[in-house]
Amino acid sequence: LALVTLISAFGSSFQYGYNVSVINSPAPYMQAFYNKTYFDRNGVPMDSSFQTLLWSLTVSMFPLGGLFGSLMVWPLVNNCGRKGTLLINNSFSIVAAVLMGTSEIAKTFEVIIVSRIIMGIYAGLASNVVPMFLGEISPRNLRGAIGVVPQLFITVGILIAQVLGLNSILGNAEGWPVLLGLTGIPSLIQLLTLPFFPESPRYLLIQKGNEEQARKALKRLRGHDNVDGEIEEMRQEDRSEKEEGQFTVLSLCTFRGLRWQLISIIVMMMGQQLSGINGVFYYADRIFQSAGVDDNSVQYVTVSIGAVNVVMTLLAVFIVECLGRRILLLAGFGLCCVSCAVLTVALNLQNTVSWMSYLSIVCVIVYIIGHAIGASPIPFVMITEMFLQSSRPAAFMVGGSVHWVCNFTVGLVFLYMEAGLGPYCFLIFGAICLVTIVYIFIVVPETKNKTFMEINKIMAKRNKVEIQEDKEEFKDFQSVPGGQAEKEELSSS
Repeated sequence: LALVTLISAFGSSFQYGYNVSVINSPAPYMQAFYNKTYFDRNGVPMDSSFQTLLWSLTVSMFPLGGLFGSLMVWPLVNNCGRKGTLLINNSFSIVAAVLMGTSEIAKTFEVIIVSRIIMGIYAGLASNVVPMFLGEISPRNLRGAIGVVPQLFITVGILIAQVLGLNSILGNAEGWPVLLGLTGIPSLIQLLTLPFFPESPRYLLIQKGNEEQARKALKRLRGHDNVDGEIEEMRQEDRSEKEEGQFTVLSLCTFRGLRWQLISIIVMMMGQQLSGINGVFYYADRIFQSAGVDDNSVQYVTVSIGAVNVVMTLLAVFIVECLGRRILLLAGFGLCCVSCAVLTVALNLQNTVSWMSYLSIVCVIVYIIGHAIGASPIPFVMITEMFLQSSRPAAFMVGGSVHWVCNFTVGLVFLYMEAGLGPYCFLIFGAICLVTIVYIFIVVPETKNKTFMEINKIMAKRNKVEIQEDKEEFKDFQSVPGGQAEKEELSSS
């Protein structure tokens, strides 16, 4: 279980984080390459507006590709399985890495833009399939902790990209193609090792109907042979879902029995991306410079912020099973909300009150802590837990699409918001955090240490539907005196 968790997260989630951050440091050198290539072809320098357009495409194609990848989740995981989808997904990363790594030698910047779309597709699939896969193979007492591991590896990927992107390492005119091409190595490792590990037992039993293979996979993942209890829980889930069949996105959106689960994941995913994490990172360098940090040292401070992000997400892995999901969501969004409000005040007063610059730095750190312990990792855990096997792929497809659309939207409009509102744009982010907190407090239940069926029953009450449990009641008849006679009477009737 530990090995398959590490291999899945390192080979997929790590890549997502790495590619979010990898083009930040070498941006000036990549733009110089764009300009030089254009000049060699046409004999005239590239127009500045055209260069801005090309760079905007380079940045924005990644989240757009992520949306395309999210739309592929449902058909792939249902037809190829969770592990099979991850193995197929590696081909996107390896192809993109080869194209980006050889772009300078080939003297073409177009392949970098195309490769960013391909890497986006990879990240869109990885960000949804890995939490689904790990959530399904985990025992319920470890499901939250293991569910946070993908987010931990995303933050590690961001940090490694920041470290390797330092000017003294690969963030320079000679090293940036290598920096971009390194992204294929984790995928290659996953492609060579993941086939030796089992597929999701839930997928094998509930969707493929192969109990023997499911039992064998479960024994390997648990390290012991006594898996009858979990097999019976899967059978119970399978019986409960027989009538519905596999959900498509359309049927998920129109099914009353999953209405509040669907609304909840949409709200949490929108809150996660619209809470201003990209804006805070965008402002971070400027905030540190205003506090007196030397321009040459800013990149090292950015790395230290990335390290804080990793440490706090690691903390979330250890505390999520103690405190629960709901507490971490409320605390995480609460810290983000307060930080945005105080940061607005501090940024407005930093030119008149000297110590406000340091307060701004504290706000950035507190905001990142809040996002790392709750807003970033927990929503993906909740998608796994709030949906059963038949509806989970469609739910991840919806949640992933909302995640990437909001990511793309923030990247598109933030510069305009910042130009028009200045520091007051953080008030909008704070208001979004507050709305998310209120919704979670009223609607979202605690799912810690509950089976998928127990969570489904809790949400069924809110949806005002009943869950059919006739077959479970049949079993109960056998366990009480006279139960067999009642069973025979019911069978004959």
